[in-house]
Amino acid sequence: MNMQMSFAIAFAGALALVLQCAAAQTLHVVGDSIGWTIPQNGAAAYQTWSSNNKFVVGDILQFNFQTNAHDVLEVQKESYDSCSSDKPIGSAFNTGPANITLSSAGEHYYICSVGQHCQNGQKLAITVSASPGPTSAPGPVGGGPSPNSAAGVFASFFLLCLSLIAGTHIVF
Repeated sequence: MNMQMSFAIAFAGALALVLQCAAAQTLHVVGDSIGWTIPQNGAAAYQTWSSNNKFVVGDILQFNFQTNAHDVLEVQKESYDSCSSDKPIGSAFNTGPANITLSSAGEHYYICSVGQHCQNGQKLAITVSASPGPTSAPGPVGGGPSPNSAAGVFASFFLLCLSLIAGTHIVF
């Protein structure tokens, strides 16, 4: 095997690994179109949203809210249940939008500690997995590819092109 082909194969493997890692990270816009606000139908809005998403370590929660109108505070379950900011996990995010990277598996609880916002349903509970499961998160509403499917298509196409250049056959 010549040096050029060895480099191409090593590059393709490295690129596939990078794309796989990139595809594992998902940006979740909390509440989708309603953002991070006091929901009209109470806490059920965020419960429904969280049940329709799959969260994995490395994913990012994006809380869209108006600065000085809301905040985001991670709390323990007891504080979530009672809408108390007495036992926070870290500091509150006061500037919107706030991006929070999920760094550990398990249950995570978020509240808005402004006024009575939490009591009025502005709170979120999610379960974070250590790694992606056998099924992927649901795609966007209305069908179509998920935001990360383009990376997988690109990786497959790139590897196919490299195999044609190298004169080898790779089965996908």
